[in-house]
Amino acid sequence: MYDVFVVTDAEEDIFEIYQYVATKDSPGNAAKLFDNIQETITSLDNQPMRGHIPPELSRIDVREFLEIHYKPYRIIYQIIETDVFVHCVVDGRRDLSNLLQRRLLRN
Repeated sequence: MYDVFVVTDAEEDIFEIYQYVATKDSPGNAAKLFDNIQETITSLDNQPMRGHIPPELSRIDVREFLEIHYKPYRIIYQIIETDVFVHCVVDGRRDLSNLLQRRLLRN
């Protein structure tokens, strides 16, 4: 069993998604989406290796991050020993190359 942590950037991503859906659609649908994203993230405690390397990172030979999907959202995370750190929750319809490189590769 792994411990799953959502870093501040990913928390902000989820909040922004919630706000957008609540404003553009309805608060009820935003709440359902929030619950489904949270459930998907929580499921990483059981099988974090099921994800795959994001293609944008694979192209630049960065392989320490994985992703799973709750369509159309991409949940990007890193496994360190028995901990899973969720770094991003982003809309997969966007061009994410720059965002992923900027956010995940900064030191």
